[in-house]
Amino acid sequence: MLPFQLGLIDGPVHIVALGAHPDDIEIGCGGTLLKLAESVPELTAEFVIATGTPLRLDEARHAAELFLPECEVTVTSAGLPDGRLPAHWNETKELLEATARGAGRAPDLVFAPSKHDAHQDHRLIAELAPTVWRNHLVLHYEIPKWDGDLSRPWLYVDLTEEQMREKVARLHKAYPSQVPHDWFDEETFTGLARLRGMECRARYAEAFTTGKGMLTW
Repeated sequence: MLPFQLGLIDGPVHIVALGAHPDDIEIGCGGTLLKLAESVPELTAEFVIATGTPLRLDEARHAAELFLPECEVTVTSAGLPDGRLPAHWNETKELLEATARGAGRAPDLVFAPSKHDAHQDHRLIAELAPTVWRNHLVLHYEIPKWDGDLSRPWLYVDLTEEQMREKVARLHKAYPSQVPHDWFDEETFTGLARLRGMECRARYAEAFTTGKGMLTW
């Protein structure tokens, strides 16, 4: 595993963000993406989404532009069946491996769903990510949902009030198809971020877990 030292990087940064569905990435780490876009002058990214209808994938491409403005971002999807990823284990693994093989450069940071996520699609992506990117820092983000599956995180990215407002606004702008859902609202997203912020002595934060990390100085 490689350390990711944002404050010490003097050059381009490349990230890979994995989602089982359109909107997973932005819900889980959208604020962190906004902060990276603000902080890293030469930022490139690959968004890899396993499932999604044409409409939802159009929304995902729009979201990538909104959350990483003025950055070079590619969005790839396999169009696998929503809710059935474990039955498509080989195709899902190949999607991730193809991303790793085809990368112009190795990622400095990989985002993936949480291994504790109750949704089988999220969990499969989470389990496969560290097996594909074995020598990279993989941060597992969390997604609030009715399953009540939030775990105990131990890594946080603090967000300003402005970054949190922008995350919520851009989620709604990027994913109009999801706005009618009762869980897709400002209170859900800011409520969790406020709780995670309290845990790390910030106003707002996004929280992550990771299997391995390395401190260097």
